[in-house]
Amino acid sequence: MPRQYFGTDGIRGAVGEPPMTVDFALRLASAAAKVLVPEGGSVLIGKDTRVSGYMFESALEAGFVASGVDVLLTGPLPTPAVAYLTCSLHADFGIVISASHNPYHDNGIKFFDRAGEKLSDELEEAIESQLAEAPRPRSSRSLGQAKHVSSARVDYQNFCKATIPEGMSFSGLKVVVDASHGAGYKVAPRVIADLGAEVVPVGCSPNGRNINDGCGSTSPELLMLTVAGVRADVGIALDGDGDRVLMVDREGTLVDGDQLLYILTLDRLEQGTLRGPVVGTVMTNLGLEVALRDLGVDFRRARVGDRHVLGMLKENGGVLGGEASGHLICLDKTTTGDGLIIALQVLAIMTRTGRNLQELADGMPHFPQMMLNVEVDHRVDLEAEPIIRKAIGEAESTLGDRGRVVLRASGTEPVIRVMVEGENEDTVTSLAHRLADSVRTAVRA
Repeated sequence: MPRQYFGTDGIRGAVGEPPMTVDFALRLASAAAKVLVPEGGSVLIGKDTRVSGYMFESALEAGFVASGVDVLLTGPLPTPAVAYLTCSLHADFGIVISASHNPYHDNGIKFFDRAGEKLSDELEEAIESQLAEAPRPRSSRSLGQAKHVSSARVDYQNFCKATIPEGMSFSGLKVVVDASHGAGYKVAPRVIADLGAEVVPVGCSPNGRNINDGCGSTSPELLMLTVAGVRADVGIALDGDGDRVLMVDREGTLVDGDQLLYILTLDRLEQGTLRGPVVGTVMTNLGLEVALRDLGVDFRRARVGDRHVLGMLKENGGVLGGEASGHLICLDKTTTGDGLIIALQVLAIMTRTGRNLQELADGMPHFPQMMLNVEVDHRVDLEAEPIIRKAIGEAESTLGDRGRVVLRASGTEPVIRVMVEGENEDTVTSLAHRLADSVRTAVRA
């Protein structure tokens, strides 16, 4: 059965508009309790720095307490911290209140199971099936209780630091950390400073309304300028909830998620610790596939979304996967995408090898790629539209076996993403615009 509310990564939307309302959050808490902990249990709730997080935190807390579920509150913490703490504190499931890389006027709600992993499609569908029922509070003697977990931030910081080799120090490295005024604004600079690096923080002063605003992984230009301006060795850009990371080399050049995945793969290959295939998505740059093929590494593509990358890794015994956006997974370190932990692994490689970020990334060719977002107000069957099929066929014929075309509906926004990749930038640009025009024509028809 198709899901009405859950998308690629939880439930997301504009605050105050369905489904992101207080009433819906109450009903969602009641429905989740029925499916995930029908006899009562505990849920851990974290959030990013959006001003609306307080509202949804209170609504979810009320809904769970009314359903007999104990609530553990962490305050602002990265999404992967909630995944880790759900498992380490033995909660039955975890919730993150965040719209990730979206602007502050959006918010979202996403779930982790007791193992710190995203819920299956089946569980999300089961929760949706219960949403029509009004919440029914239990009697006073059966209500849940709520408390704050005062050690949550420090526990997560210690976990992050433990993912690099014991005794390693980042002393001598100057690192600019851009936390996007989001959930990582405290933990990211502190962890890296604790490991010996000189830290220059930017995007670490949230006010509830500046999350992802001209900073972070969605707007890395500030980081690129700052790294070059302060003569830092490297820069780190997280997104609003801390599960994505991009990095910047000492020249101020952006290093994206595909390049970071290449660096991690090559290092594990050289260390003899690489297991299974490396997993990207249909949007992963062709250059990564070519580079890994030359190294003899099995590379596979999953559907867009970290949950699909994770699923393919687990099915095939892999440990490394991710997306160009910087949503990367190291299953030998943690259970989900974690921007800070990925950054720490790269800093550790730099420290151990003595090579800078530019040198580490140079081995991967980067094919010109263009992605355009076409806004839509209704669902479009991309395969059924003759004008779109014709445009795709013509583009693929032009590119041959040295390029790719991908059209997909976003799971988080009302847009069709058009991606073209090839060896010639002018050709890629022209074909991308031609395909986007075909989608616009089909939408208007």
